[in-house]
Amino acid sequence: MRVVWVAVGAALAVVAVAGCGSATDRGDAAVAVTVRMADAVTAKDGFAACALLAPDTAAELEQTADKPCAEAVLEADLPGPGAVSDSRVYGQWAQVRLNGDTVFLAVFPGGWRVVAAGCTARGDEPYDCVLQGG
Repeated sequence: MRVVWVAVGAALAVVAVAGCGSATDRGDAAVAVTVRMADAVTAKDGFAACALLAPDTAAELEQTADKPCAEAVLEADLPGPGAVSDSRVYGQWAQVRLNGDTVFLAVFPGGWRVVAAGCTARGDEPYDCVLQGG
């Protein structure tokens, strides 16, 4: 089920670049998590994919699918992995664009975690995301 994801889109529009490390290093780290997530889904490793999700995103996925995260993430209609075309860091948030997908991440104590994936831009409207937190 696709739902419109407003919160992160709005946050990305207003949050200034800040935080530890250079934006390039932080962007590279966000890209690495995005790629690991896509690789885990492609390899049918639901446990690895769920370990990269933000807690609210994993909980929302389980609730919506009425299944454990490791099963539900593999059944989600996520696009196949694509080449990374851009990454941007906005303070504690990041956006990674792939060919065919946009992924949003946030910094947690253990590092970057995916808060939304399978997102499609809709012009001036908020992104439409396959997977997102509540």
